[in-house]
Order: sequence, then structure tokens, then C-alpha cells
Amino acid sequence: MNKQKIAVITDSGTNVPHAFVEQYDVRIVPLLINYSDGTYQSEVDITSDEVVKRMETEVPTTSLPSPSTILAALEQARSDGYEKAVCVTISSGLSATNQTCHLVANQIKDFPVEVIDTKSIGVAAGMVVMDAALLIEAGVPFEELSGRLNALAEQTWVIFSVDDLTYLRKGGRISEAQYRLGSALNIKPIFDCDDDGRYRTVKRCRGRAKALKAMVDMIAERSHLYDSVVCAVATAGKDRPERFASELKEKVGDLAGLITSRITPDLLVHTGPTLIGMAVQPCVPEMREWLAAQPA
Repeated sequence: MNKQKIAVITDSGTNVPHAFVEQYDVRIVPLLINYSDGTYQSEVDITSDEVVKRMETEVPTTSLPSPSTILAALEQARSDGYEKAVCVTISSGLSATNQTCHLVANQIKDFPVEVIDTKSIGVAAGMVVMDAALLIEAGVPFEELSGRLNALAEQTWVIFSVDDLTYLRKGGRISEAQYRLGSALNIKPIFDCDDDGRYRTVKRCRGRAKALKAMVDMIAERSHLYDSVVCAVATAGKDRPERFASELKEKVGDLAGLITSRITPDLLVHTGPTLIGMAVQPCVPEMREWLAAQPA
């Protein structure tokens, strides 16, 4: 527990690396994955590999945590000795989790809660969660956290691409016409989140290799807006995030470090196992210090 006794709570769609979760006692409220045989909690009773395997026979749906589950997480944090909490969620433009956290937080008496909307998803949202834990550990007062984290969320950029458009079509993220045209012409779209935190297409490439190269170049270009940055990569299936490390280190300006993570089951439902996501964020001193302490 940190000295300020401020809990950090997030949802499973933020892809915070497991080692960091354990080190800083980040409390994760799982999103739900719904199959015909029942509902599973993401990363609690179903894994990413299991979701990928089951996609051969059924593509599930997802739903947000119930208000009672979020309330239980906050009450548990208070029971464990925390006196305040910061809840960092995936984009309100993609999920009602943020709105639900606001509603629940307003019900709790004598336990202040700040709710942060990352307007992002996956590794980018996870970076804001990590920022929250590191700023708290460094002693940033509770009253300043919201402003600091909202500013970092606005400066954090995520892009992602998939090799197989099937799951984006089934989830309604692209139309049937886009799916057919993209599949026929081997077009791989690259997406980001707009100012409202909703998906949009920012580039189209012919073939997987060109899409991945373009993603690295786009992250590198964005990195030059800041003096120093931290990047993140998350993958699923057979791809490993480390494969992009050398390219990013070569092309990104002052790269303070690279965060790698595996994509959680709830995100895979809508994108499929070929998803690769990348993110870039200006590196705050607290993050740089943590990165410097990590094993090479």
C-alpha cells in the first residue's frame, strides 16, 4: 500500500502488465464475456488463449461490470485500509464502464473517488493507469491527480490493426461492404481513438507487413511532439510484442522505455487474435524512474 493510502482501480480493458499490477496493487474489475453456456469474467475465469480457441465455434459478446461489482471493489479497497481511490477506465466512447464508475462513486460516503476517462483503450489506457499508480507513489496529492491524469490521457495516442477483418465485421466496427472490399484487396486498416474516444480509421495499407511498418512510422512521427516518450505494444495470438522493440528504438526520438503486454480476452472478442496495438505517451519523470529500475 502506498503512503497516501490511495487505491488504483481499473477495468480489464486497460491491458496493464501483470507484473505492474502486482507491484502496485492495482485493483482490476473484469469486463464480462458472454457465451451461450454462460458468462465469464475476463482474465478471472477465462484467458485470452481460451477465447481465441473458442472463436472457432462461437464468437461471444462482452458487457460491462455491474454497479455492484464496481462498488464491491471500492468497498474492498476501503476494507483493506485505503482511504481514497482513483478509478481509471477505458474510453466512455466505447463502454459505459466510466459512467457506471461515476454513478457508483457518488453513492459512497466518506471515501473520495476520482474517475478518469482515458478516451482510449488497451495499452494506451493502461499507460494512464500506470501513471496514476506512479504519481500516487511519488506523493502527488489526491487533489492534483485528476488534472495530471486527464492531461496525460489527452496526450496518449493508440493505434491498432488486425490481419483478419472478420471480427470487426461481426462486432459492427466495420460494414459488410468494408469487410468484403478489404478482404478482396488485402487492405489492412489502421485505427485510433478520436477526441471522443471512438474508433476511427486513420490509414489503410495493402498487406499486413505494410500496415505494421506504417504503425511503427506513425508512432515515431507522433513521438517527435515531445522531448521524451514511453511507448507500449500489446499483441495476441502468435505475435509477440518484443518483435517491434528494435524498430521503435531505432525510429522513435528519445525513447525512455517500452512497455509490453498481452491483449486481454475482452478486447479480443471484438478484434480477433491478429490484433496488434501500439501507443505513445510523453514520459513523466515518475514513469522514467520506474522504467530505469526495470531489468534490461
